Formats: sequence, C-alpha cells, structure tokens
Amino acid sequence: MEKQMAIRLISLSILVIATVAVIDKNPKAVEKWFKNLPYAKQKTTKFHFYFHEIFAGDNETAPVIAQANITAQSPTFFGMVRMFDNPLTIGPEPKSKQVGRAQGIHGATSLTEIALFFDFNFVFTTGPYNGSTLSVVGRVSESQEYRELPIIGGSGIFRLAQGVATAKTYFSSNTTVIVEYNVIVRHY
Repeated sequence: MEKQMAIRLISLSILVIATVAVIDKNPKAVEKWFKNLPYAKQKTTKFHFYFHEIFAGDNETAPVIAQANITAQSPTFFGMVRMFDNPLTIGPEPKSKQVGRAQGIHGATSLTEIALFFDFNFVFTTGPYNGSTLSVVGRVSESQEYRELPIIGGSGIFRLAQGVATAKTYFSSNTTVIVEYNVIVRHY
C-alpha cells in the first residue's frame, strides 16, 4: 500500500513538473520543435481576464510617450501615443488575483472617432502558461461595444498561436479603464 502511494506521488510529481516546465528556447531546441511540428496536434485554449489601465495619477500604468502638435486640439486625441504595462486579473477588482501583464503600445489613429492602434503582448506570469506570451495587433474603435483584436503569434507554450481577443469596456473614468477580455487561441 505504501509502495503504491509512493509510486503515485512520484508519478504525480513528474506530471506536475512536466506541465509547468519551461519550454527550451535555445536555437537547437526550437529547431527540433519545428521538426516535430508535423506530428503535433493543434490545441485550443480559452482565457477570460480583466485589463486594468491607469492613465493618470500616482500608479499610472500607461504614460503618454509622444503626441502630435495637433493632439491638444483634437477631440479624438489624434497622435497621442502611450506605452503601457497593465495588470491582467481574474476579476474586475484591481486587487483580484493577477495572472499576467499586458505590455505594449497604443496610439490614437483617427481624426474622426476615438480609435486606437494596439501592438502588445499578454505576458502570463502564473500557472501553467507562466513565461509564455500572446502577441496582439489591431485597431480598437471605442464606439463599438465589442472590439475584436487578432492574436498573431506567441512564445513559449503559444509558439505559432493564432486567435482572437474580444474586448469590452467594463469600467471607465477620467483616470482608469478596466477592459474585459475573452481570448480564444489555437496553438501546438
């Protein structure tokens, strides 16, 4: 009985270690991964989390890094560019458990509506996806209830990822925006 329990614990330990193991990123390991790709089965992973951006005040996560001469007169903030490092949490509350960060850049790109160009990564910092990223590039029109952004790649567990991130504003004020994200991604 004790021997069986010990074997089960060892097997479980190996399974847990294999599940959270960091993917080898050296060039030879990546080449080997690509050679085995024809035999790999594609997986689908779904995420739901909240993006918290603070664009004013002491805890600012998205400072302005550039703006055009006409930005101050533009009702759409045309030409304003922000760099951001925003927490991703499992719930909408700022103190909710953090699962990662959204790190990148966005800029106001329209003269006629509030619309932003985004180029960023979801950087996972906990759980089985720790150290992996999803790369997102696209346009967000603030007038739309749901905004769709393409997932164009990733790293770690998400090498060669493709998918869609759907965003909806959960809360907005003069200093903060909380955005609810639903992400679905295919990867190997």
